[in-house]
Amino acid sequence: MSSSYGNVNKIRIILFFIFLGLFAATYQIGSMSTVSEEEANTFMAEFEELVLDIDAFGIFIHNLTIALPMFIPGFGVAWGLFSAWSTGFAFAAIVVTAPQLSDIPPLSILFLSPFGLMELVAYSFGISRSFILIRAVIKKIDLVPFIKPTLIEIGIMVGLLLAGGYLEFYMIEIAREEGLIDMPGF
Repeated sequence: MSSSYGNVNKIRIILFFIFLGLFAATYQIGSMSTVSEEEANTFMAEFEELVLDIDAFGIFIHNLTIALPMFIPGFGVAWGLFSAWSTGFAFAAIVVTAPQLSDIPPLSILFLSPFGLMELVAYSFGISRSFILIRAVIKKIDLVPFIKPTLIEIGIMVGLLLAGGYLEFYMIEIAREEGLIDMPGF
């Protein structure tokens, strides 16, 4: 029993890191997209409207609506990787309108900002759990034993995104006060 439980945990950890790597790689690919000035301006107009009056709780809710579908068996993997690519594409669009950001490696936002790391971990939980669940469905394994760990991971994800949303908002406020951000909504 103990050995089997240890193997399950080892596999869970390995899958978490595999999907963390896939998320980061897909984000990087999206950030390398060629974005026309017209596409970038359209994106920025939509982005500015989205963040116009956003606060810490709004950031949390936005990220939560992206993250929860990542737990859906099978679909969550595709949704998570699409979210990674589109976030990278958004970074590429922002760089077109703010060329001074071109010196910032896109992956540094994920791995070096505290809120980026929190979001990356949260999303990796969802995507990897989606894979585990769809694998169980395909193999016709009883899903009851998966309920508790899935709910625990959703709870961890909610906690990470809540803390990350407040931290991101706090850092945006500091950047705004220092004059580092000059954008409506920020």
